[in-house]
Amino acid sequence: MKDLQITAIIKVYQYDELNADDQKLIKTAMEATARSYAPYSHFSVGAAALLNNGTIVTGTNQENAAYPSGLCAERTTLFYANSQYPDQAVKALAVAAKTEKGFIQTPIPPCGACRQVILETEKRYGQPIRILLYGKECIYEVKSISDLLPLSFDASAMEE
Repeated sequence: MKDLQITAIIKVYQYDELNADDQKLIKTAMEATARSYAPYSHFSVGAAALLNNGTIVTGTNQENAAYPSGLCAERTTLFYANSQYPDQAVKALAVAAKTEKGFIQTPIPPCGACRQVILETEKRYGQPIRILLYGKECIYEVKSISDLLPLSFDASAMEE
């Protein structure tokens, strides 16, 4: 038996430490939360994706009384980007969330389903997606979904 050690490096920033482009992307994700449809959880999430051509697309969580029928902001954003701009890779993805009391203090990570979709988007375009997770206390920067999804499942697992 041996141990397999997996490590991830996640940088932690204050908002004013970010460059202007990253601040703009986070601000766009924050603004998107206003378009969330979250009548059940009252937890509004917005995401903004920066494409290689400089276009920014946004999405929000969309809830449904039949909970499994809803969709997270990250997937809404990436599916929109992939369908409307199929020739443009996603360079960065910012995510912000708020409750009825305001924006959350600490960043929230993407759920498992969103992590899988981010992984597939990275594989589709052959480049990592920088992920910026906003919280009032700090922002997490993740260089690639592989830092949040070690031992991931992708198409290569089916090729053996």
